[in-house]
Amino acid sequence: MASGYKFLSYCCPIRYLILLKAFFLCVALFCLSPALSGAEEQVLGGGGSFGVDVKNVQVNRHGGAYMLSADIVYRLSAGAMEALQNGVPLFWDVRVKILQQRDYWWDKTLIANTIRYRIEYHALLNMYRVKKEGEGELSSFSTLPMALDAMSAIRDFRVMDQALYRQGEQYAVGIKVTLDRGALPLPLRPMAYVDPQWYLSSNWTLWPLTK
Repeated sequence: MASGYKFLSYCCPIRYLILLKAFFLCVALFCLSPALSGAEEQVLGGGGSFGVDVKNVQVNRHGGAYMLSADIVYRLSAGAMEALQNGVPLFWDVRVKILQQRDYWWDKTLIANTIRYRIEYHALLNMYRVKKEGEGELSSFSTLPMALDAMSAIRDFRVMDQALYRQGEQYAVGIKVTLDRGALPLPLRPMAYVDPQWYLSSNWTLWPLTK
């Protein structure tokens, strides 16, 4: 009996110590969770809210041309986030066009341009890489929000020369951001075309051009 009593006396403090550590760990995770949620608000859409939005569109005249600036907000779905973390590169096309607006016919597309971004994750380096296709620009980032920020700001993008503006005509700038599902690996494509989580594109946003 004496030996059993000594054994229980030795084990109980260890058991309480383990429980105490577990309690403080739970408290620490609870305190940190709001900060993590705020940092990932733009990256991972909460409550099923995922997609892409175009905001703060501005068209200014500078140097004899119309210059476009806009902000893009990316909210990745859980499926897209998982694919990215597993090394699948994602491609977004920022499509910009100039429309001649007509009363009795379909609007006519006068100019069309595309800015193409590639984002991928390198597990060995624990880095995200963003490339602006066609320009050779490659940037590395330690976090996903920083990588998406590099794709978010369109600044002073030349859309049309002022000399092409005809008095009496109505023009508009259109901008749309599209996830290129056709660029996904072949086994992933069929699911990407039917699963709403992979519709990570914006609607067309139109902005009038004035003389």
